[in-house]
Amino acid sequence: MFKKILFATTASPTCDNAAKVAFDLELKWDAKLYIFHVLGIPSRGYSPFVTDVRTGEIMEPDPDYIEWVKEEMKNTYDTLLADSENAVIEAAVGVPYREILRKARKEDIDLIIMGSHTRQEDVGATRYRSIVGSTMQKVAKSARCPVVIISRPCTTCWKLFSNIVFGTDFSKAADYAYKWAFGLAREVGAKLHLFHACEINSGPAGVIMGQSEIEQQIAAARQKIEKRYVAKMDGYDNYDIEVREGIPYVEILKFAREKTGDLIVMAHHTREVDPEEAELGSTVEQVVLRSACPVASVNHPDKVAHL
Repeated sequence: MFKKILFATTASPTCDNAAKVAFDLELKWDAKLYIFHVLGIPSRGYSPFVTDVRTGEIMEPDPDYIEWVKEEMKNTYDTLLADSENAVIEAAVGVPYREILRKARKEDIDLIIMGSHTRQEDVGATRYRSIVGSTMQKVAKSARCPVVIISRPCTTCWKLFSNIVFGTDFSKAADYAYKWAFGLAREVGAKLHLFHACEINSGPAGVIMGQSEIEQQIAAARQKIEKRYVAKMDGYDNYDIEVREGIPYVEILKFAREKTGDLIVMAHHTREVDPEEAELGSTVEQVVLRSACPVASVNHPDKVAHL
């Protein structure tokens, strides 16, 4: 399913968790893994100097400097590279998200793997501010393939994964995410957990929803899942349906922990807007920043159309 994987890295400790997942997937799928680092941003116009994205220093990216950066990347991932069979290390100069997207298009990448942020800082502080890295935001919005985001050490291993959690809000964007999640689950024989959280506090301020109304919403959501997703499974029976009431990101995180989820798959956004204009949805952002397992953001139908 994955022939080409792009691991976008700053080659710093903030990407270590994502690196482990990237190398796991390379071995599992016998894929070609591109370990890709954008080493600097041009300091002014067509200036021959760049600002190193890791150190902030002004450097001249001549061939010797680029080779030195690539050698440093080899040293950073030497343990993982020892078991790798088809990985290449590449570096480029430019604005990080643009170069990542350009590389993904050029190589016809099937999957991009990134950390949720690139700066060396306390992850808890990042969650408190409720933001993820701007580079990741821009890549997730414009990438033609799914983007897997890793925020914390992965407690499960993709070499042996068996539980995929698909979180839906029944939007058109979620339909793309479902096709990718289902195709992946069918490919590896994993159990697909179809999950929806009913937002019970979305009504008028001060109005408390009654239990009977909550149960009606839950029943309606289950029927919608059956009609919208299960009806398209063509006999695939390794799935379950779960609908709960509560804050969506809280409930999906709790559910993923209960099921020992190896991967959470969600739409990049929920509103019915052009994917090129959509911002990362608040629910998926909160899931990304708190999840103990990787989170896949799907924004475009391109790489899921054939599944």
